[in-house]
Amino acid sequence: MVQKKFDLVQKMRSVNRPSALQMGIMAFGLVLAVLLYIFLTGFVSCWGLTSLPGVRPPSCSSSSTPAAVATNPGDTPVALTPTTSLDAPQVPLPPPWDGASRVTIMVVGLDYRDWLAGQGPPRSDTMILLTIDPVSKTAGMLSVPRDMWVDIPGFGYNRINSAYALGELYKLPGGGPGLAMKTVENFLGIPIQYYAQVDFVAFERMIDEIGGICVDVPVKVDVGVLDEHGTTTVDAGHQCLSGKVALGYARARDLNQGVAMGDVDRSKNQQQVILAIRDKVLANLPALVAKAGPLYDEISSGVHTNLSLDDVLRLAVLAKDIPLSSIKPGVIDYTMMTDTTYDLNGQTLAVLRPFPDKIRELVDNVFGGGSMGPMASGDPTQLMQQEAARVLIINGSGVDGIGQKTYDYLKSQGMNVMGPGNMADYPDKYYYPPLPERTMMIVHAGKPYAMKYLTDLMKFDSSNQVVMDFDPNAAADIVLAVGSDWANSNPMP
Repeated sequence: MVQKKFDLVQKMRSVNRPSALQMGIMAFGLVLAVLLYIFLTGFVSCWGLTSLPGVRPPSCSSSSTPAAVATNPGDTPVALTPTTSLDAPQVPLPPPWDGASRVTIMVVGLDYRDWLAGQGPPRSDTMILLTIDPVSKTAGMLSVPRDMWVDIPGFGYNRINSAYALGELYKLPGGGPGLAMKTVENFLGIPIQYYAQVDFVAFERMIDEIGGICVDVPVKVDVGVLDEHGTTTVDAGHQCLSGKVALGYARARDLNQGVAMGDVDRSKNQQQVILAIRDKVLANLPALVAKAGPLYDEISSGVHTNLSLDDVLRLAVLAKDIPLSSIKPGVIDYTMMTDTTYDLNGQTLAVLRPFPDKIRELVDNVFGGGSMGPMASGDPTQLMQQEAARVLIINGSGVDGIGQKTYDYLKSQGMNVMGPGNMADYPDKYYYPPLPERTMMIVHAGKPYAMKYLTDLMKFDSSNQVVMDFDPNAAADIVLAVGSDWANSNPMP
């Protein structure tokens, strides 16, 4: 068995398949773009990426039963069983994100054609880290070249794109996502809380659903378009691209295609695609909301993640507040690595050997250096007071006077409270489950410290107690609808 494992690892090192997909960096664009309108569309009832209570309406797309995810000893969320199908993993809520700490997601791009062709589990064609700081409203992204020569835990040195396949093949705890996350964590020295694995077909169709994208192409590129003969040429200048051509443009990395600096130039082209997706979504939100059904179908079938719906919605609130100038991209260029070779049993392999000190400088620049840990520090009450979120109190419990008592109590704690009101003052609009039995919070603006303070104080334990309803014109940042759980059990005198 050991020899068999060794032989397979050597074989994986020696095979240099042509890139079929490097779309993780574009998936960042999908994350930012799609999250901007997901919470506006009312598609929560059709959510299929993770498990939620209740029954999905018949109009929603069907989905297969997914695999669970747990946390390994290194506190990395991992799948309990290897992900060997296109089904989205069903996950329990990860350790609660307080809404104020830095969160990092590893996006993995895969091409399943190797798997379907019987060539074993697929490699990752792309890994990209996306980090968001809710406090400073900044984001960073850093792609990891697929041929980077790194130490894969338990398997020794190999190309980094082999980590996913090895995790799947040997059914390690967490499968491919688990081993890939741990490998990247060790390589870059940063914690990763979540993963999202993106299917390239979903990406292509997503681009088509939003009407294509337009980019300023610096030089002519001969784009290889999947499932079509020959190549499509994208001329220099302002060009509008379909999903297939956009994917091909972002994949191109060969000199004979017009890409002089290989993966470095490809990363820059991919960043153009990110911004183009972002611009298209922001410019066409009403039309995209009307197409929420098809968009949901593409996302649910092609994105597999351990992000909970609750966290996706909170990230959506943050994403819409992050300006373009606050998104810091990072490209590992040839000052940070070198194209070299590795000799294996007389066969010469092309690999990228990293310069760790140089890469660490880039990581510190993109991800905030020493601020990789939670950004939320200090006393939670003081942080809530400094944030000064406008919180409207309404009584949805049916218990007389509890709205006023809650108002008085929270005011005594230094919260910037408004009201109090009653459900009669807000007919229909906020009469959602779980009222009146359970307290709920309607969030109109991203106020992470107030959200954390209230969820901790009132012991929220269900995602349906938080409703994201972005409204920049709302009189209050947060509407707190008090239920009978708080009325019957609270610290108020």
